[in-house]
Amino acid sequence: MDLENFAPGSGHLEPRAALRSDAPSLDLNGDWRFRLSPGANLPDDFADPGYDDSGWDSLPVPSHWQLHGHGSPAYTNVLYPFPVDPPHVPNENPTGDHRRAFDLPEGWTGGRLRFEGVESFARVWLNGHELGFSTGSRLPVEFDAGPWLVPGRNVLAVRVHQWSAASYLEDQDMWWLPGIFRDVSLTRSAADVFVHASYADGRGTLSFDGPGRLAIAELGIADLAPGTEITVDAEPWTAETPRLYEAVVTLPGETVRVRVGFRTISIEDGVLLANGRPLLLKGVNRHEFHPEHGRAVPYETMRADILLMKRHNVNAVRTSHYPPHPDFLDLCDELGLWVIDECDLETHGFGQVGWRANPTDDPRWAEALLDRMRRMVERDKNHPSIIMWSLGNEAGVGRNLAVMADWTRQRDPSRPIHYEGDWSCANTDVYSRMYASHAEVEAIGQGVEQPLPDPELDARRRAMPFLQCEYAHAMGNGPGGLADYQELFERYPRLAGGFIWEWIDHGLTHPTFEYAYGGDYGEPVHDGNFVIDGLVFPDRTPSPGLLDLKKVFEPVRFEFADQVVRVANHHGYRDLSHLGFVAVVEEEGVPVAEFPLEVPAAGGEVKLPDLPAGDGERWLTVRAVLATDQPWADAGHEVAWGQTRLSSGAVDGLTSGAAADFDFDPGTGRLTRLFGIEVEGPQLELWRAPIDNDTYGGLAGRWRDLGLHRLTHRVDAIETGDGLTVRARVAPAATDLGLHVVYRWVATGGGLELTVDVEPDGDWTVPLPRLGVVMALPAAFGDVTWFGRGPGEAYPDTGMAARVGRWSATVEELQTPYVYPQENGHRADVRWAELTSPSEGIRVTGAPVFGLTARRWTTAELEAARHRPDLKPGDRVHVNLDLAQHGVGTAACGPAALPQYELHAGPATFRLRFDPTGSSSV
Repeated sequence: MDLENFAPGSGHLEPRAALRSDAPSLDLNGDWRFRLSPGANLPDDFADPGYDDSGWDSLPVPSHWQLHGHGSPAYTNVLYPFPVDPPHVPNENPTGDHRRAFDLPEGWTGGRLRFEGVESFARVWLNGHELGFSTGSRLPVEFDAGPWLVPGRNVLAVRVHQWSAASYLEDQDMWWLPGIFRDVSLTRSAADVFVHASYADGRGTLSFDGPGRLAIAELGIADLAPGTEITVDAEPWTAETPRLYEAVVTLPGETVRVRVGFRTISIEDGVLLANGRPLLLKGVNRHEFHPEHGRAVPYETMRADILLMKRHNVNAVRTSHYPPHPDFLDLCDELGLWVIDECDLETHGFGQVGWRANPTDDPRWAEALLDRMRRMVERDKNHPSIIMWSLGNEAGVGRNLAVMADWTRQRDPSRPIHYEGDWSCANTDVYSRMYASHAEVEAIGQGVEQPLPDPELDARRRAMPFLQCEYAHAMGNGPGGLADYQELFERYPRLAGGFIWEWIDHGLTHPTFEYAYGGDYGEPVHDGNFVIDGLVFPDRTPSPGLLDLKKVFEPVRFEFADQVVRVANHHGYRDLSHLGFVAVVEEEGVPVAEFPLEVPAAGGEVKLPDLPAGDGERWLTVRAVLATDQPWADAGHEVAWGQTRLSSGAVDGLTSGAAADFDFDPGTGRLTRLFGIEVEGPQLELWRAPIDNDTYGGLAGRWRDLGLHRLTHRVDAIETGDGLTVRARVAPAATDLGLHVVYRWVATGGGLELTVDVEPDGDWTVPLPRLGVVMALPAAFGDVTWFGRGPGEAYPDTGMAARVGRWSATVEELQTPYVYPQENGHRADVRWAELTSPSEGIRVTGAPVFGLTARRWTTAELEAARHRPDLKPGDRVHVNLDLAQHGVGTAACGPAALPQYELHAGPATFRLRFDPTGSSSV
C-alpha cells in the first residue's frame, strides 16, 4: 500500500517559490469536520461529496488532532516509537479523516490546492476525485484542482495517517504530532520566480529566472527581462541592516511581489564571509513550537520569537530540523536574521541498530530525499536571510546525500551546503559539528584538529569554515561555558560561531503538570524531559540562559582604565551611530551620579569626567542603548553594558558591643534562636537538587553513589570561652570519606559572627555539588534585599548577565521556574542580604562575599519534584549561604563544566555575620 511506499507522493505539481501574488486565492483554514480511527485500512466513502459527516467532530485547521482531545502526544528524541523495519509501519496507525466544504466564487476557473504542511501522509480528494497523496510533513505540496472544481459547493476530503514509510525520515527530536498543521488554500497563482541579488564592491547585481518582467521602482528598474543581469547602486542586506527592495514581477494572469535583499555569501581562506566581510553566527536552533498549538505556530508568535531573539543579540537561526512556515522566513528577511534552512530529514533512530537499512544510504529512498530537498529549495530560494542549505540532521552517511547536494549546487550555487552528520564533509562546503568541546573547537580554530584518513578529504575540510550547528545544550539550569566558547569563536577567523540548542522548552500545556514532557501521556517509549531544553520557557519567558546569551553575544564591549572607558564595536556590518551611551555611578548599589557619554561611531577611548568619591563600595556601569526606535525594539532598549569597581569601601573590623540575642541547642551546638526569631541554625551542606546537566552527564549518579544527598552530622565537641566552638564530622554512610568542620560563633557589636573551617578527611576524587551552610527561618520572612550580583541567578560558569547592584525580590521571585524542578536561584557574590518579615529581619554579611538561595521548600523536596506544581510551600524559608558551587556545564548534551569551574574538596574557611536589620555590619 502507499503508506509503505518509498515514493514521496503522487499527483502533485512541481514545487515552486512561495510568492505574494495578486491572483485570486481562497483561504481554506477554519473548522473542518473530523473523525479519528485507530487504524489505516478504512473505506474511502467519506470522500464522496454526499457523505453525511454530521456525526463527526469539528477540528480547527491548522492544528494537530492530539491537542484537541483526539489521542495523545508522544515524545522521543532518538528512538522510533515503532519497530525499525522500513518501509513498514504498525497496524495501529491513528488516521484522521478531514472534510471541508467550500463555495467557489462565481466565475472562478482553475486553481491549485496548496497544503503548506501535513504530518505525515496525506491522501487528497476533491469532489470525490482522488488528486494524489503526499509525504514530507514540513514541506508544501500542490495538486491541480481545476478539472474537478464545480460551481457552488465543493468538498475537499483529506485522510491523514500518523505513520507511513515517510515517518522513518522524520525522527527529529520532537513531539510526534500528526495533522494538517499548516495553512490550506486554493489559489489560482502558478508563478515561479527565482531572483538572484548579489552584492560586491559597494554595488548590487540583479537578475531573475522565470517568465514575466521585473521592476524595482526604488532602484529605477522598470522592465528587466529574465536572464538579464544588471548592476545597480543598492544598499546591502545583512542581519544587522536588513535592507529590502520591493520587486514586482508581471506575468500573464498575475503579478507577484518579491522582497529583494542584495547580499553575497562566500568562503575565502577557510573564512565564512557575507558581502566580503567575516560572518560570525550568534545563533539558536529553532523548532516550531507553541505550548497549546504544537507546530501550528501563530504568526504573532513567530514575530514575537524573532523580536525576542533580536533583543537578546541573537543574529542567526538554524531551522532545526525542517523548513519552517514560510511566514517565519519572511520575518527573518524583514527583521534581520541569518538563516540555515534545513531539509525535512532525520533518521536518528537507525543509529540504534547500527545504521542498518538507513534511508540515507538506500537507493530506494533517493527519490524521496531529493524530493524533500527540491521542495525546500524551490519554496525558499528568494529569501536573502537564507545563507546555507542544510541536507538534514543526524541522518548518518550515505550515497543519497550526494544526490541531494549535487542537485542543490546545480540549482543554487550561491549558497554553501551544510550537513553535520558526515564529518568527512564530502558533500558540504562547511565543516559542522555538534557539542565539540572547547579544546576541540580551539584545535579546529588553529587548524590542528585530528586528520581524516583520506588526505584529499582532509585537505578539503581544513579549507572550510567551522561552525557548531549545535552547542551549549540549554536544558534546565544552564548552559554553562558560553563565554568560553564565544571567546574562541572571536579569536580564530576560521570559526564561524554556532547555534545554541535550542530556542524553547517544548512543554505542552497540561491541566495537572502545568507543562507536560515525555512520559506524561503514558507513552511506552519516550525520552522524558529531554524535550525541555530551551532558552525560553514554554510561555516564552526568557530563562537565565537567554539573559546570559545576550551578554555573551553583545555587539559592543567595554574595557576600563584610569578615567577612561574603551568602547569596541563588535558589529559585523554597522557602526555605533544608532546607539546612545549612558554611565551611572552607584555606591552600595544606590545611584549617586549619572551622565551621558559621547562615543565615536567607530568606537574608541572615551575620557570619563571626575567621578564622585564615597566611603562605600562604588561601581561604574556603562550602558549602550538604542538611540532611536528600531523595527525590533524601541529607543532606550539596552544592547550592551559593562561594569568596573571604583572602590571597595571600608570593611569594619570586629568590635565589642552589646551581646546579641541568641540561643544554641546545648546538645548539638546548633543555633535555635536569633534576635528573638526561631531559626534552625546553619549547618554544613554539600548537596544540590541535581540539574539536568548533573543528571544526564552522570555526575549526579556519582554524587548519589557517594551519599552526598544523605549526609550525617556528628558533633565531636562543644567548647565555650570567648564564644562557642562546635567541632563536628560530616560524612555520608557507607564510606570512610568525610569532612571535619569547626563552627566558631562570636557575639560582637550586637550581632553574631560565624566562622566555618572545613578540612577534608580521606581521598576525595569526586567534585562536590556545593560547599556552604543551610539554615531555616519562619515562613513570614518572605522578602529579600541584597547587595551583590543580580537580579537573576548566577553559577560559576553562568550569570554573565548578573551585574553588581542592590536588588530586591520576594522568596517566590527568587525561584527560577524550570519546567523540570532542579537547583536554581543562586545569587552570587553577595556582600550582604536582608531577609525580612513584615515586622523584623536578619541581615547576613559575607567576608567578603557569599552565594545566596532562599526557598519555601527543602533541597530534598526540590529534588523529589517532577513538575512545578509538585513544589508546595512549607512553614519555613530555607536559606543556603554558600562559599562555592560546582559549575553548570552543558553535560546533558555536550561537555561538562570546565576544570576551572569544578568544585573539589579541600581546606576551606568562610565567614558570615548575622545582625538584626538596621544594624552595622562587617
